[in-house]
Order: sequence, then structure tokens, then C-alpha cells
Amino acid sequence: MPSRCRNALNIVVTTLFAAVVLFTILLAYVTGYQFIHTEQHHLSFGLYGAFLSLHLLLQSLFAFLEHRRMRSPSRPQHLRRSVALCIAAYQEDPDYLRKCLRSVRRISFPGLKVVLVVDGNRPEDHYMVDIFQEVMGGADQAGSMVWKGNYHSDGSGGGGVGGGGRSTVHMEEAARVARLVRSCRYSCIMQEWGGKREVMYTAFKALGDSVDYVQVCDSDTVLDPACTIEMLKILEEDPMVGGVGGDVQILNKYDSWISFLSSVRYWMAFNIERACQSYFGCVQCISGPLGMYRNSLLQRFLEPWYHQTFLGSKCSFGDDRHLTNRVLSFGYKTKFTARSQCQTETPTQYLRWLNQQTRWSKSYFREWLYNALWFHKHSLWMTYESVVTGFFPFFLVATVIHLFYRGRLWNILLFLLTVQLVGMVKATYACFLRGSLVMIFMSLYSLLYMSSLLPAKIFALLTINKAGWGTSGRRKIVVNFIGAVPVTVWALVLLGGVVYTIYCETQEPFSETEKALLIAGTILYACYWLILLVLYLAIVAKRCNKREEQYHLPYAEA
Repeated sequence: MPSRCRNALNIVVTTLFAAVVLFTILLAYVTGYQFIHTEQHHLSFGLYGAFLSLHLLLQSLFAFLEHRRMRSPSRPQHLRRSVALCIAAYQEDPDYLRKCLRSVRRISFPGLKVVLVVDGNRPEDHYMVDIFQEVMGGADQAGSMVWKGNYHSDGSGGGGVGGGGRSTVHMEEAARVARLVRSCRYSCIMQEWGGKREVMYTAFKALGDSVDYVQVCDSDTVLDPACTIEMLKILEEDPMVGGVGGDVQILNKYDSWISFLSSVRYWMAFNIERACQSYFGCVQCISGPLGMYRNSLLQRFLEPWYHQTFLGSKCSFGDDRHLTNRVLSFGYKTKFTARSQCQTETPTQYLRWLNQQTRWSKSYFREWLYNALWFHKHSLWMTYESVVTGFFPFFLVATVIHLFYRGRLWNILLFLLTVQLVGMVKATYACFLRGSLVMIFMSLYSLLYMSSLLPAKIFALLTINKAGWGTSGRRKIVVNFIGAVPVTVWALVLLGGVVYTIYCETQEPFSETEKALLIAGTILYACYWLILLVLYLAIVAKRCNKREEQYHLPYAEA
């Protein structure tokens, strides 16, 4: 069959499959078909619940199989390949940057080239160059340059430069940057502020085709000595793998309750969700703190990646997710390996975390639309999972509003119990897979998702074309209160439902069955929170703000 006909057939099959999956979910949700239920329908298990249960079961199964594949011994290889590590930095905390660079020095890969690009060339940004030279060996070993502009600006303040309008001076500076990056093993470039994508573009463009693979890293990340070699093995084993990501853990998880819950959520996101995607070769986001790409492939889509637009506006966030999507668009596979690890900083303040999640949700929905164009080039699992995860928040919002405004307290209580039950099931499986009791606290993240992340996702979709970093540099934390708006609105909506339900319940007395269920459910819910609170205080709270206990991985001595 000619490739064009095969491609057209794949598009038709994938589109029909996506439609069937979405129709099945809608049918299960709208009809509310129940397999079993009590006489008064206080408890039931229906088609929609069975579908979600099957999804979780399959996801867990494929994640387990992928982890078993990772643990199998790999064949010995002569990895005579060149790799460049590109680090993006913006107003970084000096302590984090120093730890990052020290961990880079300890990476067990001979001849690793390191490129640090600083987003900003003002005098107050120069401390990052000083730290780079201090850790990487001084000016004689680590080359550095302050660039007045960047690849898309001459630094005059008059806007960007076109392909035919670049001045001779600007082209000479661009050539000087490329020479510095290619000739020095360690190089640092300070350039005019332009955002993270501009920083990444500078590193990729300056490297050109001088290396075989490009590894990416953020300046707040501590890398494991074996991280590079483990990702390189995956790329070398299969020429159709275009990118691979590692296991990103939290560096400052004991700084606050929000950073701790983020740490258990990160483990689930990488070791279950992305491990499952990796089983089918379709990881949908190679995270910025730890990823590696084939440079020959990266250079093919460098320009369209940089110049990405959405609804007529240039994209300024979601750089890593779009980089992954570009790899998938060429038909290459993307993988995950838990054998490559790092630790990275996460927000410790609730509002800063909320703004980060809102920014990530914006890029998720935008990239979902782009990713859908390439469903036909990959496993049907990518289509299935994208449909399920893409539409799930909307079904969940509809479910919550329906239950909170149905006029029965039992519905609200049953929903809360179900949320925590699902959280406990996932947390228990994570405890088994990780071999650590600390994953039991993953069930607490369910409430954080329902109360904060869910409204943030809807807000992100409504403001998807609003640009901005969403978070600030770590040297000077700036609090943005805009993220509190959707959470406040959501809280008022739920409160209105509770008030309405209480009013409805006062109009007629409870039946004996409902009264018993309410009492039993309330006691069960209270016991759950009491047990988790005691465990949190005994295991986690006493370690908070003790920074020396945070860096538990072997490479944390950096």
C-alpha cells in the first residue's frame, strides 16, 4: 500500500477511534447506567465508574510493565557519542545555581559539553556568570560572553531583527556566540531578556550540528551522575526514539506542605502516567529539568518550534511540551526512563504553585490541539489517553455541580468519600510500586486537585491566549494574586450548593436509612483525615524546614 494511502487510512481509523472513545464516555455519563445499586440508590456502581476504573487499571498495568522493562539489564554499548547539556537560567537563586553546576561537574560522561544561557544581561544578572566560572573552573576553562542582544534582537531596544535586516555587528556577535559555544567545553552566554524559549533557542542554534545529542536542564535542578548515560542508552537502542525524559523529583520537598504534596504528585506523574505512555512510545511531555533529544531531529524543527503561534499570538510558555510534540509530529517515539534522575525546585507558596499550574494547564490545552494532528502516527493508546485526560476535567466539573445542587447531603458526602477512596487506591498502588509508605499521602493531593487545580484548569482554558511566565525568578519571588480568582469563584459555587442542599434537606426529615448513612459516612471521612493528619505530623511535619534532610539522593552532596 502506498505511504499516502496508508497515512490517509491511519487518519480515518484514528479519528473514528477517538470519536468512539468520546462517545462511549458521554454515553456512560449521560445515561448513568448502573450495574448494581441499593434499593434507595444511596450506593451504586455504574458504567461511567467502571470505565474510569478500567482506565486506572490499564494505566497501572502498563506502567508496571514499563518499569519491569527498565529494570532488565541493557546490552553493553560503546557510547562514543557527543552530548551537549543546555541549561536555561533566569534570576536564579545563587544556592540553587551553585548546586546545579556542581552536580553537572559530577556527571559521569566523558567530554560532556555544557552551555549555560542567562536570560538577562543587566549588571544585576552578572552574578550567575561569576558562579558559573567559580564552579566550572574559572575564565581559563569556562568561556563566557555578554551579548547585547540575542538571535532575534540586536539589543538596541527597537524590536526584533528580520532575516534580511540584521546589522553586520549583530551577525558578528551571533557568529561569536556560536564559535564560543562550539570551541569551549564549558560556555556561558548572557543575553537580552526574551523568555525561556529564547534562551533555549540560543543554545540550540549556537550548537548547530556540532553534537549528536542535546540534553536540557533548568538552573534549579540537581542532576544524578548517571542521568546522561541512562538517557543516551535509550536513544542508542532504538533509532526511532527522538527524545527521552528522566525521573524528576523534588529538591525542596520539605520546605512546605505544598512542596511535599508536589513531591508525591511528581512521582505519580512520572513513574505511573509517563511510564505508561513510555510503554507505547508516546510520552507527551519531556520535562525541562531532565530530557535529551536527537540533535539532527531537533535542528530540523528548531525554527518552527521557536516561531510557534496560537490564535495569532506568539507562544511564550509550554516550551518543553511543544518540543516534545515536534518530535512526535515527525513520527518519532518519545520515552521515559526512571534510571535517569534529578531533583528540581518547586514553589513552596500556595499562590505561586497555583500560578505555575495555571501556566502548565494553558500549555496542556494548547498542545493538546497540536498533538491531535499527529495521533495517526502513533499508538492508539496516545489517542485514547488524550481523549480521556483532555475531557475528564469537564465531566468532573459537571459532576460536582450536579451533586452539590441536587439537594441531598448524602450525595455531597458520598462524592467526598469517593474522591478520597480513589486517591487511596492510587496511593496504595504507588506505595507498592515505589516501595515507600510516604506515597500514602498522595491521597491528600486529591482534595488539592478538586479544590484548586480543577478551577485553575478551567481558568487556564478561558485565558489560554494570555501570555506570561506565570511564575517569577527565584532570586526575587513575586506573588501574583490572579490565580486566586478561579479558586475563589469555585469555592463560592460549592458553598452555594451546600447552602442550597441544607435548605432542601430542612424541608423534609431524613429517612432512617439516610440518617444512618450520613452518620457512618461522616465518621468514616473524619477518621480518614484524622489518621492522615497524625501520619503527616509524625512523618512529614517534623522534617519540614530542615534543609539538610531534603537532599537524600546519592548525588545531592553537590
